[in-house]
Amino acid sequence: MMLTLLGAAVIFAIDTFAPLDVEIAVLYAVVVIASATFVDQRGILIVCSVCIAQTLVSYAIVHGDALESGPALRILVSLCAIGIATLSALRNRGAAENLSAQAALLDLTHDAIFVRDRNNAITYWNLGAEELYGWARKEALRRNADALLQTRHPPSTGAAEPRDDPDRWQGELVHTRRDGSEVVVASRWSVQRDERGRLLAIMETSSDVTEQKQAEDALHQARSQLEHVARVTALGELTASIAHEVNQPLAAVVTNGEACLRWLLRDEPDLVEVRVAVERMIGNSRRANDVIARLRAMARKTNPSHTALTLNDVVADVIPLVERELLNNNITLKLDLQAQTPTVMGDRIQLAQVVINLIVNAVQAMSEVEDRPKLLSIGSKVSSDGSQPRSAILEIADTGAGLGPESAKKLFTAFYTTKADGMGMGLSICRTIVESHGGSIVATSGERSGALFTIKLPVPL
Repeated sequence: MMLTLLGAAVIFAIDTFAPLDVEIAVLYAVVVIASATFVDQRGILIVCSVCIAQTLVSYAIVHGDALESGPALRILVSLCAIGIATLSALRNRGAAENLSAQAALLDLTHDAIFVRDRNNAITYWNLGAEELYGWARKEALRRNADALLQTRHPPSTGAAEPRDDPDRWQGELVHTRRDGSEVVVASRWSVQRDERGRLLAIMETSSDVTEQKQAEDALHQARSQLEHVARVTALGELTASIAHEVNQPLAAVVTNGEACLRWLLRDEPDLVEVRVAVERMIGNSRRANDVIARLRAMARKTNPSHTALTLNDVVADVIPLVERELLNNNITLKLDLQAQTPTVMGDRIQLAQVVINLIVNAVQAMSEVEDRPKLLSIGSKVSSDGSQPRSAILEIADTGAGLGPESAKKLFTAFYTTKADGMGMGLSICRTIVESHGGSIVATSGERSGALFTIKLPVPL
């Protein structure tokens, strides 16, 4: 400000006392424009008034005793130049104050907002960014944004989320604070371009979702633990059936082993019969091993792992674990599995848990049926409505008591159960698992009796 006043004084001195035949007062326009950098609109008007006053005083001192058209015309031009400069300075200052006020509004939000230019240098840094990241505005300005924040994508999301608008993006990022700690943010980008489409600046708005992500991870872990408990509980209900499935081949191994010894203890060992007995022992051992392997896989607590499989594969895993249960309850199993079933992406253990839960529920639903055959039907097929993408379908039907209107509405609701000793979590977990695979599960009443559960899983294109 002092330089501006000094400049005005120099112009006044030159205009008044220097023997120059030019209108030096025009330079007051420069003083007015320069003052707009330091003062507000009221200050600009004061500077303008001082410049006009000095111009008139200088004219009065130099030409006051004789009015001439030349000097009068030059002072008029100077006054016009000062006026035009003042209007321009007022307009620019008003625009600057308006932008400053709008920028101040961005400090009211808790979101971190910063702008980076085409070279990735930070040109704006709001108060929310200071609070979130720890760098003061003066420390962040002109720094490289990626180097400052060490931007990276979290492992769970990977690459950026595609958007229809190339000038807008949103997704999750991991940034590093000044103290070295990491923060997960929900970030939104807006790109500014010139008339040729060249990038000018990027405004980035970030919201701290670290606690939300931690809560989601904790919820996912709790859900996995609950699924594991439900899976072990379902296996517990099948204990007798599974024990029989293991004991039966083991008993066959013992029987064939004893027969093998008898063939060997003959005066002339019958090696052909010995070989047959040993082959039977190996086959029954493998059968017992398969049952135990499936049981261990179901009981193991592991993270979901999606691989290529078919719904027929899942049914094949489950049947050996439930066959004895069906036999003990006089339930006939009818399989209608389509030979060429499409491949889906899924977790084999989780999907097996869904099928076991539905079969156990069907067995319990038919436990008191006496007036009709007890029939459990399991069928697989592909959606035949011509829809894209296609769906792999698994249907499990029973001839039990069926579904009442009220039960059908609440069937998949957590903690809803019609059993006296039930937790009400089995079907809720089934729905969670199926939906996590991008599919759906619905329950309807059977054609004549019982219930029909339909599972649909998307087939990859």
